Amino acid sequence: MFGARAGLLVAVTVAGTAMMTSAASAADRDRGHAKIRRVLDRAVADGGGPGIVAEIRDGHTTPWFGTAGVADMTTGRKRQPGEHFRIGSFTKAFVGTVALQLVAEGKLTLDDTVAKWLPGVVEEYIPGADGTKITVRRLLNHTSGLPDAIPGQETPRPEEPGKRFIYSKVNYNLAGMIVERATGSTLADEIERRIARPLRLTGTYLPGTDNTIRDPHARHYSKQDETGHDAEIHDVTEMDLSWAWAAGGMISTTSDLHRFLSALLRGRLLPPAQQKEMFTTVSTEGSGWVPDTRYGLGVYSQKLSCGVTVWGGGGFIQGSMSYAMGNRQGTHTLVSNLNGDWNDFLKTFTDLFEPLFCPTTSRNPAL
Repeated sequence: MFGARAGLLVAVTVAGTAMMTSAASAADRDRGHAKIRRVLDRAVADGGGPGIVAEIRDGHTTPWFGTAGVADMTTGRKRQPGEHFRIGSFTKAFVGTVALQLVAEGKLTLDDTVAKWLPGVVEEYIPGADGTKITVRRLLNHTSGLPDAIPGQETPRPEEPGKRFIYSKVNYNLAGMIVERATGSTLADEIERRIARPLRLTGTYLPGTDNTIRDPHARHYSKQDETGHDAEIHDVTEMDLSWAWAAGGMISTTSDLHRFLSALLRGRLLPPAQQKEMFTTVSTEGSGWVPDTRYGLGVYSQKLSCGVTVWGGGGFIQGSMSYAMGNRQGTHTLVSNLNGDWNDFLKTFTDLFEPLFCPTTSRNPAL
């Protein structure tokens, strides 16, 4: 039911290897992997989801990879390394990075207004909105006052810009449009040119009208219909989710997300001034969003129960739930994905983080 890459857990069948197995198990426990395995088991037990993967990079030469459950509910095929999956809102970290690179190049500023780049657009689609009062910074940190919206649901009225944090996909789809206007290129091409290609993220991309996911991939399952209402479990792997676009439309792999998050946290994608902007946060308290978090410009911080703060992002989109978090230095990162959308994912992912990021012995090097 679970697997790990060679060099971490050694399966032996010959006599005289009990000591080797014992040593490997002890090392596994010391690094929190035994607890993480139990969390993975619980995540899919009693119908909590089809399957889950988790990959850890914590300074050791070989990453640790664990799975539970299945990639395909029809065939029973197990989940495996290298699978592509929809990353949902972690797309925002890529879009925020591209936008800040454009700021560093002088092609736009964080104080530019939506009206400057997209005159009349926000007013046309959201009654009561005023693009002259919404800056690029307010789009990226979700203080624009614009409401969240998905297809098939009525859009609430906007609030005053700068008043408070309101998590909204509208913000990032507008930011994506501004990136395209500022570059004369597509957002997908800018992500590929500026991030995926330099970091060799061969499994990371923003799809266009093609709804298929590159192989290998797990099937994606949902208990929601297209408007977010409850439904029977159904396969949404090829569903048209292009509406999520800059707010949550990207596809990636665990190893690619590790490489991206580590590079971002270590300051390898942005100059110091823009790096500081990305990690300058606003409070999310009272918004009904993820507890114990503060939001930057595409990334957020989350304080764990032990008082340790981790950085990165998560993504919930129909059929897929993902999380990618690391310490502020980018030396220890954990990426996980569920190929279903009905798990208590905040509890599951938090339970995964704590064995790695909350020191329990002096041997834990996480922070």
